[in-house]
Amino acid sequence: MKKGNFWALLPLLFFVFIYFSGSYLLGDFYALPVLVIFMLALFVAFFQFPKVPFQEKLKHFSKGSGDENILIMILIFLLAGAFGELSKNIGAISSTINFALTYVSPQYIISGLFLVACFISTSLGTSVGTIVALAPIAVGLEANIAGVMPLALASVIGGAMFGDNLSFISDTTIAATRTQQVSMSDKFKVNFKMVLPVAILVLIIYAVQGNAMMQQLPAIPVGEYELIKIVPYITVFVLALAGLNVIFTLGIGILIAAIIGLSSGSIDFLQVLKSMNDGFFGMFELSILCLIIGGVVGIIRLNGGIDFLLQFVTKRIDSKKKAELGIAFLTGLVNMAIANNTITIVIVGPIAKEISDKNGLEGKRVASILDTISCFMQGIVPYGAQLLAALAAANMVLAEQQKALLSPIDIMQYLYYPLLIGVVTILFILFRKRGPKAVTA
Repeated sequence: MKKGNFWALLPLLFFVFIYFSGSYLLGDFYALPVLVIFMLALFVAFFQFPKVPFQEKLKHFSKGSGDENILIMILIFLLAGAFGELSKNIGAISSTINFALTYVSPQYIISGLFLVACFISTSLGTSVGTIVALAPIAVGLEANIAGVMPLALASVIGGAMFGDNLSFISDTTIAATRTQQVSMSDKFKVNFKMVLPVAILVLIIYAVQGNAMMQQLPAIPVGEYELIKIVPYITVFVLALAGLNVIFTLGIGILIAAIIGLSSGSIDFLQVLKSMNDGFFGMFELSILCLIIGGVVGIIRLNGGIDFLLQFVTKRIDSKKKAELGIAFLTGLVNMAIANNTITIVIVGPIAKEISDKNGLEGKRVASILDTISCFMQGIVPYGAQLLAALAAANMVLAEQQKALLSPIDIMQYLYYPLLIGVVTILFILFRKRGPKAVTA
């Protein structure tokens, strides 16, 4: 390994500093456009080290942006966006929510909300989308049981992070598996074994806490559902778990959603095309961001920044256990700084891959660690999009009622799931037996 150069990391340090400090001053971690700040970071990389020819920097920028895994990742992002938007527009989300809530007993509504959020987020592949869909239900419980709102919102956030971590169409899963070059089904199997005990424990905790509060709660009115509209989600889950390439899996899912929508009269052919286009558009910023990040990392690699990071992280690593702990630490640190788990994995993933290759780690374990640690950190930081989305839904209602607004701490005290998956991941690293190095896909 050639000698590293700390100052080659300046573009990434610039991004983290501007994003964190600017967001802190504005009081909103999602007010600053990430893409614009990373473009500025790109020009920092271009102007750094003037002795290096600009054409050489452009060459490595193009090489980084055009990396096979980044381009495949973007293709999957686009297909996932199309599938998600089309499924939503045929009524799959409302049918899924209403179907799940139909069978939830009122006294177990808190644990039921957690379970429903797990299912919805695994189907949708988005934690924020799940929270936006279910938060109004959690907020509405306050009208019947005073003081239950923070607990109810925490159960929704916890369930939403479950699917964000596991779903085959989650952007974090896509990023983690592509950067580590492993199949989604392999990553899912490792990841599921890690988080299932946590999910069961949290479900029991919410059942006990919720049952104590919700004895007098009347039945919640639930809308109608059509089971056929849940089929696209089930199809994608089953095909992906069976090991079918995710590109074909999503393609089949899109086709089935289109057929169901057309046959049920929920959507016409032009609306199918528009839904797919809207889904592509929804992934546009993330896709461009991946290209820019890949290019910036390419220049940083040229200037010795990646070598410096590897030397810094690995200088005390003398075992697979310490290598995995180093990856977990780096992932948590970056996510805490930028409060975006997908971008964290895109940034840390290539570095984790090099650490993994050097130390003979299993790719599916590394992908699981990347995804779970980023979801752990994302779920507990008070400025994460998930917590902010829940607070926005709650405080809008409370403001209209002229009641005291919720703070992040009000909800965070009940966020058992994100916290426990972080603990379990560290225990997984420390005590889980490691098999032979996995064959990459």
